This record gives sequence, C-alpha cells and structure tokens, in this order.
Amino acid sequence: MKATTRPIWMDKPSPLTTALKCVTLIIVCLLVLIPFLAVISTSLADQKTLTEAGGFLLFPKDPSFDSYKAVLAGGVVTRALFVSIAITVVGTFLSLAATTGLAYSLSRPGSLLHRPILFVVLGSLLFGAGLIPNYLVVKSLGLLDSYWSLILPVLINGFNVIVMRAFFMELPEELFESARIDGASEFHVLTRIVLPLSKAVMAVIGLFYAVGYWNNFFQALIYINTPEKWPLQLVLRTFVVNQAALGTDQLAVGGEALPPQQSIQMAILVISIVPILLVYPFLQRHFAKGVLVGAVKG
Repeated sequence: MKATTRPIWMDKPSPLTTALKCVTLIIVCLLVLIPFLAVISTSLADQKTLTEAGGFLLFPKDPSFDSYKAVLAGGVVTRALFVSIAITVVGTFLSLAATTGLAYSLSRPGSLLHRPILFVVLGSLLFGAGLIPNYLVVKSLGLLDSYWSLILPVLINGFNVIVMRAFFMELPEELFESARIDGASEFHVLTRIVLPLSKAVMAVIGLFYAVGYWNNFFQALIYINTPEKWPLQLVLRTFVVNQAALGTDQLAVGGEALPPQQSIQMAILVISIVPILLVYPFLQRHFAKGVLVGAVKG
C-alpha cells in the first residue's frame, strides 16, 4: 500500500512559528487600536493638555466630556446625526427590498425578461454613466436638494444583486417544488420560504448597504445645497477634513466657552464611527452561519 502524505498546512506549527504569529497579530492590533485610542483621548482632552502633548496623546490627564456635550447639545452636528441615521435606515430597507426582489426574479428560470435584465445588471458592474449624466438625471427628476437624491441613485448595487442571486440559486429546488404543489404563489415562496433561509446573506448585504449609506458624503456634496440637510459625513468633511471652525451658534451652547476645536473635531469623528461600529456585533454570527443546515433532509 502507498503511504499517504499529509499536506504541509495540516502539520502542527512549531513553537517559533506560533510565537511569530502571536507577535504579528499583536502588532497589527496595536496599529489599529492606537490611532483610534488617540482620537478618543484627544476628544476628551482640554486645551492645556493638548498644548503640552503637541496635539497627540494617548491618555489624557483630566478627561472631560465637554466636547461631546457641546456637539450633542444641538446645532448642526446633532441634526446631521439624525439625518444620517434616517437615510441609513430608510435606504438600507429600500435597497434590501429592491435587491431581494430583483435577485429572486433573476434566480428563477423563465422569469420575464430574465436575460436582458441580467445583462443590464452585469453591465452596471463594467460601465458607469459618470458624474455629469448622473447629475443631469437627478436634476431632471427634481431630486436636487432632496434626501431622495442620496437614496434613489444608489438604491440597487449590481454586485449585491449578483451575490444574492447566486445564493438563491443554491437553494434546493425541492423546496420550491413542494411549495408550488401546495399552491403557494411566488410571493409566498419568497416571503415564507426563501427569506427565512436567507438571514445570513440578507445580513451581509444589508451591512454593505448600511455602511455605504452611512459613509457616503460625495452625493451629499453634489446634490444637497442646504446646510441644514447635510448628513453627518459631510459635516465631518467640512469641519474635520477641511478644518473649518465650529462656532457657538453651530453647536447651540449659548454663550458658554467652547472646548478646543481639535477636541470637538475628534468628538465628531468618534460620533461618526461608533453608530455603524455597533452594528457589527449583531450581524457577526450570520457571516459564518450555515443557513441550509436542516433545511432539506436526505
């Protein structure tokens, strides 16, 4: 009998290799955590501490939440935060609904205009209309300076449609056949059979859409002309990236003295990161979950 050889990747790593992996992982984690810690520490520091530290510190001596109080007391930042949350929630829901419907119809053989629509979706991955045509379309539809200009032009992403379509096509055909024998319509098959089995892909695609809506500032920069309608990312670009100063009228703190501008800017940055960061733990378990386990026996 021929002796079987074990693949190299199945061999137990040596202690030196394990130690190198641990050191590398620690270094990578520090490279990620130290800048984030510096941003949080700066947002909690006062002017004296920032001056002594030269603008960069990891552990403030007397941490203060004055910058967060000033930012969240009202004004442009609080309003932009609610705008971003509303756009993200509404846009993600509509995008998931539209993507699911389109992907399911494209996954069913013999659906109306199956091939032409599929070619259009695939073509959107290769060719883009460009900034000027998109702007003219939004303007012709009367969406300029409207929140819908931040949702409708990016409602469906071709890549997400292809991913969800591939997932639907992997579902066992026996499920659809048994449902049709029982007299279920396509709508009932989608809502009562397909969607309950698609929690993992729905969570991932929904996360893609939510992150896209939350981080999208360029469309707001192009389409939104009223500062009161700015989302949080556009406020972040204006007052953090472009170093524009925030005044007492924009922070709604009355006649009180403002915290350092650098602390306020870092507080805005933290506020823009934390909400979308909190979504990941709730969706993490869906990434590796086998949604078809137990769906079909035999």
